[in-house]
Amino acid sequence: MYRFPTFAALLVLFPSLSAAAGDITISHGVAMHGEPKYGPDFKHFDYVNPAAPRGGTLRLASQGTFDSFHGFIPKGNSASTGSVETLLTSSADEPFTEYGLIAETVEYPQDRSWVIFNLRAEARWHDGKPITADDVVWSFEVLTTKGSPQYRFYYSGVGEVSKLGPRRVKFIFREKGNRELPLIVGQLPVLPKHYWATRDFEKTTLDPPLGSGPYRIAEFEAGRYFVRERVEDYWGKDLPVNVGLNNFDRTRVDFYRDDTAIRLALKSGNIDFRQENQAKAWALDYDVPAVEKGWLKKELIRHRLPTGMQAFVMNTRRSVFADKRVREALAYAFDFEWTNKNLFFGQYTRTESYFSNSELASSGLPGGEELEILERFRDRLPARVFHTPYRAPATDGSGWQRDNLRQAFTLLQQAGWVVRDLKLVDATTGEQMRFEILLVSPAFERIVLPFVHNLKRLGIDARVRLVDQTQYINRLRSFDFDMFIFTWGQSESPGNEQRNFWSSAAAENPSSRNFAGIQDPVVDELIELVIAAPTRESLVARTRALDRVLLSGFYVIPNWHIQADRVLYWDKFSRPPTLTRNGAMLDRWWYDEIKAANLERARQDDVSLTEAAVESERPGQVTTVIALAALLLIGYFVFRRAWQSRRV
Repeated sequence: MYRFPTFAALLVLFPSLSAAAGDITISHGVAMHGEPKYGPDFKHFDYVNPAAPRGGTLRLASQGTFDSFHGFIPKGNSASTGSVETLLTSSADEPFTEYGLIAETVEYPQDRSWVIFNLRAEARWHDGKPITADDVVWSFEVLTTKGSPQYRFYYSGVGEVSKLGPRRVKFIFREKGNRELPLIVGQLPVLPKHYWATRDFEKTTLDPPLGSGPYRIAEFEAGRYFVRERVEDYWGKDLPVNVGLNNFDRTRVDFYRDDTAIRLALKSGNIDFRQENQAKAWALDYDVPAVEKGWLKKELIRHRLPTGMQAFVMNTRRSVFADKRVREALAYAFDFEWTNKNLFFGQYTRTESYFSNSELASSGLPGGEELEILERFRDRLPARVFHTPYRAPATDGSGWQRDNLRQAFTLLQQAGWVVRDLKLVDATTGEQMRFEILLVSPAFERIVLPFVHNLKRLGIDARVRLVDQTQYINRLRSFDFDMFIFTWGQSESPGNEQRNFWSSAAAENPSSRNFAGIQDPVVDELIELVIAAPTRESLVARTRALDRVLLSGFYVIPNWHIQADRVLYWDKFSRPPTLTRNGAMLDRWWYDEIKAANLERARQDDVSLTEAAVESERPGQVTTVIALAALLLIGYFVFRRAWQSRRV
């Protein structure tokens, strides 16, 4: 009997079909703007080595602990299993483009009001059962009802999910023209419905859940370490999006109490790789023979990613930070230039944008489309947005910012604060200004304490509170803090996640990332404009406008950033020479057996030479010991005779 080709087969043969009625795109991938860089017949990404050998073990370290392998609920401190996959996966050399992973093709209309995913027939769970449309629908439903609150918020644009066939799923959106929604849904973690049917999804577990990815948990000890091993019969190992990636047979992650212990483990060879995040350690802690001999590589790997905003975040839900003039004043107490020179060895650049290190960052005065957008809100924006570029307060680095503190006093007085008995107090109530800076890492104490010292010069009672990881997470989830240090990471294509960062709705949403508590209708409208940007050029202009308005609110005291990854690794790995936007990108590295053998031989030779040197010194050492013993013996008899003579 003759059989017509299946729909999925037709999509493979004609991946860029476009239906005249409705202008439906059917493709192997989807780009935020424009067309995907890689065509339907691409073999691998340009930034990987398709012939990279597979094998070896990569040993890593993490600070803290873990008590669960279930990272999809707001409970516990989970570790990643590496076994959960998504419908689509992103490339690392485009601003925001996704290609089929579990989904073979994707369909969407011109207004992107819905999207259909056609799943690969070969997609399998680790137990051999196929991944189906039922799994996708169930995953969406369970994540948005029982999962972490972030999923409800992130997928709030989805109005309806339906199964169209065994491997065909449709998502209908609540709005039209939101170009990012098909890509956001493409990031949906797909979980096995049949596995969780007999388990409580809302409970933490140390029984590694069933997955479908290239790795799974092979062994672990709760809170101490876990090992991920390659799934030999992984269904997607030959997909173009996976070629040249995930090259290690095993990855072991050991957990340490603090970064100092991790650095010691690296220098002793107990772990293989570390991305250093502390300037002082980078400058001083790796002056060791292994680095000098080239065994332990120390490299700066440039990247082109937006560095986002790391900052002291002020919780405007607290009355002490409700007045914008107070927030602006406190920024004058942070002396970045002194900090960078004395604590960071001049490694950092001051951050002055929520989208720093990218074309999305605002600078100078607004113009073009950015100005046109801001003009819509002129009567609701501070005049400075239009005539004064944002600049973080600067000093000469001497450690005494007299002029900055004077400016701070002026702003504080305007906000109703006065100095009495060397204390900054509310002019009405007489209560001193006081707040707590919440920390989870002891490494930040040396950075925060000079800031606290300057705050005390203003008469402010600022205190540092160091808490454990669990308490820290719970306090952030409930917005129970005054000030803390946080980093909002950004992509090259900002969109719906900005709602979670800055919107009024997110300010009241537990576990959102609107830690500052921003509730500004102008910000809300600008976020929607960013999301609906029809072109890349428009996206850039709208994002700059959003950036400029956020900066004018003085919700944070900007910190610093670096435009490279600081990495250290033992010389037994190789990586493609092609640079990526993502910097180090460890998943494209591979274990190099020749390098590993040379390294082991060099270290053994070094040990042998040391032992030989010690051995050669032993005869002389023995002679010296005998001579000292003889002298002591002679001295003893002389002393004894003298003592006896004295007694006589």
